[in-house]
Amino acid sequence: MGERMNGYLGRLANVDLSTGCVREEVLDELTARKWVGGAGLGAKILLEEIPPGVEWDAPENRLVFTAGPLAGTMMFGSGTFNVATKGPMTNLAVISQANGYFGAYLRLSGFDGLVLRGRSAEWVTLWVHDGRVEIRPASALLGLDAWETEDALRGELGVGERDVSVFAIGPAGQNGVRYAAIVGDRGHVASKNGVGAVMGSKRVKAVVASRGAFEVPVFDPQALRLANLECFEAAKAFGTTWKWGTGGGFSNLAKSGALPVKNYTTSLFSEHESMNGQTLRTKFLVRSMPCFRCAISHVKEVTVTEGPYAGFTGEEPEYEQLAAWGPQIGNTDLGATVMLTREVDRLGLDCNEASWAIGWAMECFEKGVFTLSETEGLDLSWGNVEAVRVLLGRISRREGFLGALLAEGVMRASRKVKGPAEQWAIYTLKGVTPRGHDHRGGGRWPELFDTCVSDTGTIQSSWSGIHPQFVDQPPLEDVFDPSEVSRVVGDFAGYRTFDDCLGICRLAAPHPKPLLACFNAVTGWNWTLADAREAGLRVITALRLFNLRHGLDPENERPSARYGSIPVDGPAQGRDIQAKWDEMRADYYRRMGFDPQTGIPTAETLKRLGLEAYAPHAG
Repeated sequence: MGERMNGYLGRLANVDLSTGCVREEVLDELTARKWVGGAGLGAKILLEEIPPGVEWDAPENRLVFTAGPLAGTMMFGSGTFNVATKGPMTNLAVISQANGYFGAYLRLSGFDGLVLRGRSAEWVTLWVHDGRVEIRPASALLGLDAWETEDALRGELGVGERDVSVFAIGPAGQNGVRYAAIVGDRGHVASKNGVGAVMGSKRVKAVVASRGAFEVPVFDPQALRLANLECFEAAKAFGTTWKWGTGGGFSNLAKSGALPVKNYTTSLFSEHESMNGQTLRTKFLVRSMPCFRCAISHVKEVTVTEGPYAGFTGEEPEYEQLAAWGPQIGNTDLGATVMLTREVDRLGLDCNEASWAIGWAMECFEKGVFTLSETEGLDLSWGNVEAVRVLLGRISRREGFLGALLAEGVMRASRKVKGPAEQWAIYTLKGVTPRGHDHRGGGRWPELFDTCVSDTGTIQSSWSGIHPQFVDQPPLEDVFDPSEVSRVVGDFAGYRTFDDCLGICRLAAPHPKPLLACFNAVTGWNWTLADAREAGLRVITALRLFNLRHGLDPENERPSARYGSIPVDGPAQGRDIQAKWDEMRADYYRRMGFDPQTGIPTAETLKRLGLEAYAPHAG
């Protein structure tokens, strides 16, 4: 056993898939204080163990599952975990989170993290239980989708629904789709930068964690109870999620021009009220499916009650899934979004990248770049959800011309097709697509900028907008002022990354101050907001060092032509975010302690964060 620390089990499991050996490593307090957990431990392992030149699908790549000090405690929503690896969309680092139960169960089974090295000769699953990791054969599971894999493993282990947490890859991960996800607990997803493709490259079909008997030591349980209730009240006050789910803001986003509509060809979507969370929860049958110890209980199962998909049951689409399978593909049937959401999760695909890829293909079809010959008979007219369903299956199997093309992701697919179609693709020049908004409008410029300059493989400072006022910083006054955008993204950087170190669902704890109180109650460290931000900045800077070593070109920290284009209609019509992009990027670099021209962290920054040993000249 590792040393006893409040908030930690003190143990990491290192699994060498090439040899089948599992080795325990002690997580000491010095390391815990420096890297915290979750995203921090993942960043540390990537930086220290993956040298330049290692490709995402090489055995030398790492796939790291980490919980944080709050995971598995009495806190609401404390089942969150982090996945870190070098991902195939960018060939750079990715830090992706998922909710559900796995983060808590990993800790209740005796570990703070699970590090996968090498590549198994045969397909396997990993079962974490009773303080050990068991490697089991998985050939019988090949070809099953993610939900079928969950059912099969529970049957194989002879356990009930909540006795274990199963996170698996579907056909997309098995077939190396670049944006394959890791899916578990009936629809929770670690989705960014192809973490499922990396898991497939290691021939791991699933990881399973049991609800064990280990306990997370807590410094002050009573203080944790009180701070947890503060988080709960802050969560209830945060937007419409408490009552209507994340889709509750769908119509407001439509009115502001922030819905992605038909691949950014318009910012108008008049059907929004029939597609929002309020309509979904009042028209369809809904039952709660809460995550680990969650009082917010925003996760629901829905049964469609009208339209062509009446009787269909699936997980309630989150906002990003409503956007992906509604306006982005020109669909106005709310029931179809439920069907496509479940299809994507079962296949093990990132819904964002999949919807941007299919929306781009639909625009290509509309404009004659793709014909029925290229689509092999699929009518990819806007709104044809059954064609989308078939195409998702083809992508997950890399089947046919279009399935194989779109399995590479939007950037690579558009560059292969070339011509005018290349200009219609939405992505960052690093290779990933954005979250499910039209970031050009609706006050989302900070998120567009954040998506492009982030080192995590997805958004870094923003989440459901950006909230500098939560940490007593000046609010964003003008969403279309470039200097204001770079200011809030740079000055707020670190806080949300600290969140991602903790093992807690952000919907259950959206406000940094009560969340920090929970962290202090668990660890007894008495950190300030400045301490929390510095920990987050250390993680971001470590990831930047990793990315620079692995080929990051700062000139690629910008949007594609369509992603950064000027809206042709809607509230943001005529606004141009790219006009002063270079100045914004240089200002962000300065605020982060990076050289304003090269984006390389300065010697002073590395010294302040305790990262001198990882300096570029030392790498």
